[in-house]
Amino acid sequence: MTATLESPPAAPEADRRSARSLMDLVFRARELSIGGALVVLILGTWISNPSFLDDQGIKDLLLNSSILVLLAVGQSVVVITRNIDLSVGSVVGLTAFACGSFVSGTDHSALTVVLLGIGLGVLCGLVSGLLVSFGRVPALVVTLGMLYVIQGIDHAWAHGEQINAADVPDDVLGLGSGSVIGVPYLPLISTAVLVGTAYYLRTYRSGRELYAIGSNPEAARLAGIPIRRRVLAAYAFSGAVAGLAGALWLARFGTVVADAANGWELTVVSSVVVGGIAITGGVGTVWGAALGALLLTTMGSALVVLKVDSFWQQAITGVLLLAAITTDRIVNLRTTSALRKRSRR
Repeated sequence: MTATLESPPAAPEADRRSARSLMDLVFRARELSIGGALVVLILGTWISNPSFLDDQGIKDLLLNSSILVLLAVGQSVVVITRNIDLSVGSVVGLTAFACGSFVSGTDHSALTVVLLGIGLGVLCGLVSGLLVSFGRVPALVVTLGMLYVIQGIDHAWAHGEQINAADVPDDVLGLGSGSVIGVPYLPLISTAVLVGTAYYLRTYRSGRELYAIGSNPEAARLAGIPIRRRVLAAYAFSGAVAGLAGALWLARFGTVVADAANGWELTVVSSVVVGGIAITGGVGTVWGAALGALLLTTMGSALVVLKVDSFWQQAITGVLLLAAITTDRIVNLRTTSALRKRSRR
């Protein structure tokens, strides 16, 4: 007579997929709610002031949100891996001033400026990425340190001077003011980066591995995912996007000082988290981050049109950020609880 020993059943893969689908559904619902809030905000402001949605008003909205959307896309890739990049604002300031200094009084093309900005951004991103991935220094410490280091370099370089629009080549300024069929170049560039990044994260294996790293780093390591290289690549991409944003900042405004985009890092992180990307990593899409950036930018423009104190923009942003983080925590706890119950069954 033989006895058969049965091991306790493991949590079915179908249950895990169901929990993940439920979690994704919650965050996609948040994206839809942000889109709805954005529509309500725009319509409400338009009713109060019809000039808000005239040709110039729409153009201003697109231009004002373009750079923040770009930065939110780059930050999203880093946050998905359960990390953060607080240096993006200072990278924008450095690359904008560096590009302005390089082309000041010359006839360099806009393409040259864009490539220079991306190159400098990649360099900054690689430094942060190496310290985080291979040096294993906490991302918050590394990128906060990089923020101050880059700001110090920028101020030491500028010596209180500024780049004037009169010294910037027309081809570069045309990138910030030109348009195609009435649509400015800047939002077209931001949209192209957004679509390309979303496609990569959804389609390519290396893109999906970023989500795996953020969801469970230890499981990703056991699965053979090159975590260090993926995190390094995420920071390099974030730096490249920030460098591109710096070049576009120069093209958009022409006049650049050493502290350009100072403080934007918190706005970028807020956009990402409000847009549905979990601060704990592994969940969310760049589409949601872009919507979050659009919401915060539009809210600022609407408050100006409605003649409301700018303090309320910061207060509302803080409330949205706290609400988003609280939602992330509640969803994570409930999903974990559901998995445990199904595992026991």
